[in-house]
Parts: sequence; C-alpha cells; structure tokens
Amino acid sequence: MNQIRKSPINTLGYNFIPASFLPKGKDEYYLRNQQYKNGLQYRHLTAHEIEMLVRNRNTSDNWNNIMVSDAFNPELVQDCKFYGLVRIGKLEPYYLEFHNLRRPVGLYNSTIISCDFGDNVVVDNVNYISHYITGNEVILVNVNEIDTTDHSKFGNGILMEGEDEPIRIWMEVCNENGERKIMPFDGMLPGDAFLWTRFRDDNTLQQKLKEFTQQQFDLRRGKYGTIGDRTVIKNCRILKDVKIGTDAYIKGANKIKNVTINSSADAKTQVGEGCELVNGIIGYGCRAFYGVKAVRFILAPHSQLKYGARLINSYLGENSTISCCEVLNSLIFPSHEQHHNNSFLCAALLQGQSNMAAGATVGSNHNSRSPDGEIVAGRGFWPGLCVSLKHNSKFATFTILAKGDYPVELNIGIPFALVSNDLSKDRLVIMPAYWFMHNMYALARNAWKYADRDKRINKIQLLEFDYLAPDSINELVEGIAILQQATGKAYLKQKGTRRFSNEEAIAEGKRLLDASDPLVNDLEILAEGFENSGRPVQIIKVTRAYHIFKQLIGFHAVEQLIANSGRQFRQLDEAIAGIPAKPQLSAWMNIGGQLIKKDAVEKMVAQIHQGRIKSWDQVHAFYQDQAAKYPAEKFHHALAALSIVHGIHLKKAKPETIRQLLQQALAVKTWMTEGIYESRAKDYKNPFRKMVYETTAEMNKVLGKLEDNSFIRQEKAALEQYKKTIASLMKKFT
Repeated sequence: MNQIRKSPINTLGYNFIPASFLPKGKDEYYLRNQQYKNGLQYRHLTAHEIEMLVRNRNTSDNWNNIMVSDAFNPELVQDCKFYGLVRIGKLEPYYLEFHNLRRPVGLYNSTIISCDFGDNVVVDNVNYISHYITGNEVILVNVNEIDTTDHSKFGNGILMEGEDEPIRIWMEVCNENGERKIMPFDGMLPGDAFLWTRFRDDNTLQQKLKEFTQQQFDLRRGKYGTIGDRTVIKNCRILKDVKIGTDAYIKGANKIKNVTINSSADAKTQVGEGCELVNGIIGYGCRAFYGVKAVRFILAPHSQLKYGARLINSYLGENSTISCCEVLNSLIFPSHEQHHNNSFLCAALLQGQSNMAAGATVGSNHNSRSPDGEIVAGRGFWPGLCVSLKHNSKFATFTILAKGDYPVELNIGIPFALVSNDLSKDRLVIMPAYWFMHNMYALARNAWKYADRDKRINKIQLLEFDYLAPDSINELVEGIAILQQATGKAYLKQKGTRRFSNEEAIAEGKRLLDASDPLVNDLEILAEGFENSGRPVQIIKVTRAYHIFKQLIGFHAVEQLIANSGRQFRQLDEAIAGIPAKPQLSAWMNIGGQLIKKDAVEKMVAQIHQGRIKSWDQVHAFYQDQAAKYPAEKFHHALAALSIVHGIHLKKAKPETIRQLLQQALAVKTWMTEGIYESRAKDYKNPFRKMVYETTAEMNKVLGKLEDNSFIRQEKAALEQYKKTIASLMKKFT
C-alpha cells in the first residue's frame, strides 16, 4: 500500500534537512544561503504590504518568513500560498516577453514553499514549487510541479551523506551486462567515459575513478534546486531535482527528474514538448524535443535528441544528433548522426564521425547465451541501409557496410573499406580504399564538415577530424601487410606450393603488388580472420587499393611536414632537426575522439595508481597537455610510417628523394580533388538521377549547379594553394 505520511501543517516548508544531517550550530538554511549570493538586502514585510497581500488573496503560514527587497511591489503578488521562508527580489510594473509569450512580472496563482526569487520574475500558475532558487527575469508559467529533495544529486552518480551504495545511479555503457558501467557526472568528457570503460581488470584504477567522481561534489544534504537567469519554463508537468543553467528554454516537458541542464547565454539549451528525461546530464547548447525519452544518459555539449528518440544507459558525444530511433547501452564519441525511425544501436562503442542509416540494427545479442556482446567501431563507421550486425564485431576506421544481414561476427581490419555480403556466391566481399576510389566527395566533405560544425566553447579535448591521422595511418600500414600476405598466399597456392611461411607469402605479395603485376587480377585473394564462418572472405581491387594506401602514407607525411614547418617554412630546419634518429610507429588510442599515444595513456594510469593524479581536473589537464604535444607527435608518427612503407627517412634522405616525395604528394592531392569533383558529378550525369527532372535547368534549380558547389570550389582553391606550397618547398631541397 502507499505510505502517505501526515504531518502538522505548521511544519510545511520547514525541516528540509533532517536533524541527523544538520551540522552543530547551523540552521536548515545554511547551504541555501551559500547558494544564493545575489547581493540583495532583504527586509520583512510592512503591515501595509501584508494587508495588500491578503487583499490580493494571498496566504502565508507566517508573514514574518516572507522577506523582500526594497523594490518589492505587493500589487504584483496575487492568489499565492506561501509556506516556509520565501525571499523575493524586485517586482516592478513590467511584463516579460519571450517567443510571443507575454506575462506581467510578479507571482500569481501559485503554491510556493521555501524558495528564493531573483529580480522581476514571472511565476504564474505554478501549482507547486518547493525549495528552489531562481535567478533574475525567470519565467515560470503553467507548471504542475517543481521541487527538490534534500538528497538531490542532479543526475550525478554520487551518494549523499547517509546514503547506501545500492541506490547509486550508474550508466551501463558498451555492454548490457553492466560490467563496463560508469558513474555519470556533470562535466564528464567522452575521454573520461572511455577510460572508465577500459582497464576493467585494473581494480585500483576503477576504485580511483569512482573516488574522483565522489570527491568532486559537495555531499552534504540540503542543496536547493536552481534555475538560472532568463530561463523560461512553460507548460510543463513535473520537474524534480533538476539543476538548470541560465538562458534555458523548457516547454511542454512531461517529466524531468534528477537531471542537470547546463545552459548559458552563449550556449542555450532547449527541452521541448513531450520529453521525459530521468537520471542524466545535459551539456551546454543541447536540444531535446518532440517526445524523446532518455534514462541514465549524458548528452555532451551541442548534441541533439529529437523526434521520439530513446536514449538509455548511453553517452552521446559532442556535436551529435539522434532522431526517432533507439540507442541502448552505448558510448558514442563526437559527431555521430542517426536520424531514422527504424534504426537500433545497442551495446556499442562508436569512436566518432559515425552515421547510422535507416533500418540499421547494430547489433543483436541473440547469438550468445547472455546479453554480453559488444560492437567496437573506429572513426567514420557507416552501416548502410538495413544493415544487421551480430555481437561481437569490430571495425577499422572508416568502414562502410553495404545493405544486408551479416549473419556472424565480423573483424574488419582494413580501413576505408566497403564490406558487402554477396549472397549469390555466399561470401563476404571487402573492397579496401573504397572511399578514395568511389566517394571522395563524402569522405573529404565530412572531414571538413565535422570541424566546421564543432560548436564546443570549452575545447578541453582536441578532437581529430582528419581521415588521415595516427589511428588510420597505423591501420593503413597493417592493411598493406594484409594485402601483401593475402596476395602472396593466393599466388603461391595457385602455383601449387603447399608449404610456405607468412614471410614468404608477404614477400611474394609485395613483389607482385609493387610491380602491379596483372597476374594479381586473376587471383582469388582471400582474407583470414575477418568473419566467424567457414565461407570465403574475398578482397577485391587489391592492386589499386594497395597503391592508394602507399600513396596516402607518403601524402600524409608531406602534409605533416608542411603543417610543422610554420609560415613560409620558417621552422622547416627545426622540424627536420627534431625528427628522431629512428622514428617508431607507436600505438595510439582514441580517447573520446582525441588521439593519444598508448604509452602516454599507460603512464597516466600509472600516475593515478601512484596518487600523482588525484582528480578529474588533473585527468583533463592531461588531455590538454597531450593536445599540445599532438602536432609534433603526429608528425613523427607520419615519418615513421613513411620509413616503414617507403623506406624513406626524411632526416637522412637525399634532396632528390624528398623532391620526388613532394611531387608524388601533389599528384595525390590532384587526384583527390578530381575525385571530389567526379564523385559528385555522377549525381548530375547519371540518367536515372536526371530522369525525374524535365530539363537540366530544373535539375540545377533543385540540386544547385555543380560548378557552384561551394565545397568543390573550396577544394579546387585549396589545390591551387597546395601547388604553390609544394613549389616553394621544392626550392628548399635543391
């Protein structure tokens, strides 16, 4: 049965903090007074003001507990019930207007329990507001319930004093079995979430991260809910234990409970109609509207959740959008797009710049005895229409999957690949370097778009948006070796060689591919370990992909040389002098969208063990320190890849070799720019695209003229500048 407590009416609005948690010598308002420092001087009501308030049909359990500023106007308070200590700022004869909502300043038709109000607020038809502090020019209209409990945590996964561990709120990301769970907290970066989900066998680290989170907050009971300046809340049902920043706009929400809503004048947050948000953190500049449901979640700054989407036990990274669909138990790095009503994402780690098409199901745990599978995808993951994947599966950077049901687990180790399921031949087909061959426009435009749309104000983590970076470069180097080995094996088997080592296969494959031997086109080249099945996994267009991969390694090295040489190459000599004698192709980790050397991450973990890093703030300082080192480390990494793949050590190379490398980079930049144009031009030349238009003029009106495409024009201009840069750099190596 429901437990309904009866208490004396004269205690309503008092004893907010239980006596057992009230420090000696403190009253129940001591934390409230620390929170509410607006500089106003309050006074008691005069007898005349009390008389006017009573005449306006207001009541109070004790008029002596109504405190007001000198600019208080009792005529602007009507039909209200007051309980407990209530403090009211200036009330002046104005009306406030926001989005055509116009309401007079004042308190009307509301039940108010132990609250503080800033200057010139509008509180109208708020059925119940309890233990809240509002800022100046706040508008609260037609709200059923706004209240705070003495143990409110505002969405943070902490325990207040006197609380037991079982009630702690966890976010169970990456895996449905809860064994990668993390404690959400206001200010949690995607890198924080990722680090916490890894190293699960490191009990000391896990305990330290838990302590970092717990110690970051004041655990004393009695904090009031807050509503920042100029925030507007209208036509809502229930807001409970919600902390709201300035300039937020909340309209028509059904329920918001145990949530922090960060908002500011520079990054306004909006929550719209029909939303139900429970146990979460919403970052600056976010938008959630039109019936979304989110439980145990974090929306990182400038992310959007809309059109009935469901986000449960998940972290959505910065600058991301989820619409209509369902996302469960996932950790999603920045710049994720998922717009369609029938897509489903579950138990996944997506490492940024991902896009989920309509009908995609990523993934299903039904191939396990327990829901404990995971999907791990590198940057640029793109499952196409109606793709269905099985746990566990893993994908290299910039993998795109063609429409189809993939019946078993996948481990795609080659980057920039198109993966397709050939049912007619019952085989998996891998096309490496797909993006560079067939969709250069999308690849290049996405890299530009993600950087251009990065709206973060506090860029604590340095996000990598370039498709050529240490993570993808490492995979390119590995991909080259995979192509060599697979080609060599196919050739040796065709010759009838029964016994050979991997080294022999790699040597044969390298010989054939380096020479672009036409024999390769006649080989059935198969990959191993890409799919958990006995059917063939065929790699196609191997020779072309192989040479593209090698060209990309050289191009990337030149790009980094240019980037690290300063304006007009003033730091060129310094950049070359700083190259290590033996550049090492180091391992890197994607820490929430920021690429950091693996050994640096391991050193940071050791410092946490040793007590040298004692807080999340220090972890964030580590991110910023690594961001400062990143340009030089990325440069040296690019040169290490160049040395491995091309045998060129830039510090020791002859000028002629470097000039040749520069010419090759210009050639790559040229075919990339041409590829950008050609891949978009196909949309204008394809007769099946053109058939819906009566005339070319109509097509140009709908699509825009190809020659007017701003991105293509931008890339052509960049190519011309690149030619000048290469010409200037060539002179340095004469």
